[in-house]
Amino acid sequence: MDFRKTFDRIPEQFDQYRPRYCPELFAELEKVCGLGAGKTVLEIGPGTGQATEPVLKTGCDYTAIELGEHFTAFMREKFSAYPNFHIINGDFEAYPFAENAYDLVYSAATIQWIPEEIAFSKTYKMLKPGGYLAMFMTRSDERTANPALADKIDEVYRAHFRVKQEYSCKMVYENALNYGFINWSYREWTSRRTLDAEQYIAYISTHCAHITLEEPYKSAYYNGIRAAVQEAGGITILDTVPLYLVQKPF
Repeated sequence: MDFRKTFDRIPEQFDQYRPRYCPELFAELEKVCGLGAGKTVLEIGPGTGQATEPVLKTGCDYTAIELGEHFTAFMREKFSAYPNFHIINGDFEAYPFAENAYDLVYSAATIQWIPEEIAFSKTYKMLKPGGYLAMFMTRSDERTANPALADKIDEVYRAHFRVKQEYSCKMVYENALNYGFINWSYREWTSRRTLDAEQYIAYISTHCAHITLEEPYKSAYYNGIRAAVQEAGGITILDTVPLYLVQKPF
């Protein structure tokens, strides 16, 4: 199964329930990368644009490449009012990008789907000398604020979560330094959100493997999750947004 297009099945739900990124992250990118008019930016796999509009608002020349056809159509409609918005419906790994073309290439929870040797070597060639590669995502902690509930959710998961293929995707972001990048930096921001049972189910239903759940497991799993969260009076999620930033030498 090619998990890369799994999310493309649910663009409206994905856009509604996926968390956005904090303003501090984009302020950091704008400051460090000097974003503004005259700068060229590429976003890899924007989905429905959780990390798009703050970059568009800098006035840069923005291009996205998105594998999903439904996501691409959604993005075109969502950001059509921005004259600096451009999107390619294509596969980043295969698309023939020009070399030395971008001041910033960035990924919001996407680049880890690409083999390291392609992701880092290709973005390096695409960037102008002095350009930046930025990688960030949301890492959610559902256990710290509600350990007893997390135990019950784990029980439901073990009892009912059955998919044909498990999602497995990881990247060592520091390895970008092995491909010629320099000036490694790391920052993170934290926040919390509290969801009721229906909100939580809507949110986890946008997770990759959850989208592929089939009956009879799907109903049993979500009924168990709903009961556990309702009994607990809701769930508090602690979110961390890490930003990994590297630079192509001048």
